[in-house]
Amino acid sequence: MTDITDIRARSFRGACAALAALALSACATANGVGYQPADDKGFGYSDTRIESDRFRITFAGDGATPPDAVEAFALRRAAELALANGFDWFRVAGRSTDRDVKGGANIGLGFGSGSYGRGGGVGVGVGGDVGRVGAREFFTSRLEVLMGKGTPPDDPDVYDARSLLENVGGEAAPAA
Repeated sequence: MTDITDIRARSFRGACAALAALALSACATANGVGYQPADDKGFGYSDTRIESDRFRITFAGDGATPPDAVEAFALRRAAELALANGFDWFRVAGRSTDRDVKGGANIGLGFGSGSYGRGGGVGVGVGGDVGRVGAREFFTSRLEVLMGKGTPPDDPDVYDARSLLENVGGEAAPAA
């Protein structure tokens, strides 16, 4: 006859092995989406003209695109739009970067034991939350920019469009 302790031990080892495999699979990531127009899943840049010299720009990264990359790509798109529309510089009038966590599984472990005897009983239980495994973070950067011509004003929110394009590439950095 199989002892109940052996069954519990085998079940626990199996659960630990499955948890380890899930955790390792969550570590494998790609480099993330590069600089591109938004694809059919919405990853990449999109823009809307609000006024003749004002645009709203969004860059949405996939689950492997780091937040600094989505912010840089949104600025790059603003610089491209400025030059394409005859402007020399742009001012960031508003900006935000949002984080959305999708997927994954919450993992918990529990142990229990109990006995029932004549006229009495004893029970012991222990539980805990191991955390979330396999979740992916998606970052989206949104800018509202106002564009201008001539010498850029001396303001930390103002960018020279040509200079920015020379310095901001189009490849996503590897996710950490």
